[in-house]
Amino acid sequence: MLDTVKNETVEREHGSLYEPTQANRIFPRIPTFENFEAERLHRKKRLVAACRAFALDRLDYGFAGHLTIRDPEHPELYWTNPMCVHFAQVKLSNLILVDHKGYVLEGDHAINRAGFVLHAAVHEAHPDILAMCHAHTVYGTAFAALGIPLEPISQDAAAFFEDHVVITEEAGQVAVEEQAGVAVCDWFKGVKAAIHQNHGLFTASRHSIESAAFWFMALERCCQQQLLVQATGQKPKLVPPDRARYSREHVGSEYIGWLHFQSIYDHLIKTQPDMFT
Repeated sequence: MLDTVKNETVEREHGSLYEPTQANRIFPRIPTFENFEAERLHRKKRLVAACRAFALDRLDYGFAGHLTIRDPEHPELYWTNPMCVHFAQVKLSNLILVDHKGYVLEGDHAINRAGFVLHAAVHEAHPDILAMCHAHTVYGTAFAALGIPLEPISQDAAAFFEDHVVITEEAGQVAVEEQAGVAVCDWFKGVKAAIHQNHGLFTASRHSIESAAFWFMALERCCQQQLLVQATGQKPKLVPPDRARYSREHVGSEYIGWLHFQSIYDHLIKTQPDMFT
């Protein structure tokens, strides 16, 4: 179930406009943990749910695609989905724990080489990044071929305004050599998303795997929307910069990404009971 409480008092600890102003409303709350074991289980369950959410959105492409979350006790290690297991079949029992050198410390499956090269480099270079997502998606890959950033054509797209980058290094080359990860990792400083030219989309979160997963799905959707608008041949009316920044601040934060994912998580645990086997 969702981590929800009925509050007698209203707190806006995250500065969110979505915090209820009425007392005693059920509303998702970020959980706290008594020990590393509880937090580890929580992170692993949300990683599994993120993979299942990717499957529902048909973001799979063979064995391509990697989602990662740091271990709370050993932040130099991270949990990820196993090689050659469909997003729809990822569950607690087949997750793997790996280090920044690509060595599997827990779990039976192999690691995806490309996933290790890119994600490990970013995790190692940016200790503040907790989670990352990448998949070879239809619209994100198509949009990445243009080598341009998203425009603020809507409130949804404004969530990424001045909060994503276009990476040109190693464009189009399969990232299986470690230097490829080093070449792109610096681009992730201070942003939640990246469009890797001729490759696809990435998201990074300093907050949670839920946030990284939701913003990836949102980024794919925004790429689709911009491609549709461009296909009309008409120049779109853009959200002005001041309004785009306001929207990004209030609907594009890490916390809002986490909050969006709570409805997805609640749906998944009610419809896919095998996730945590």
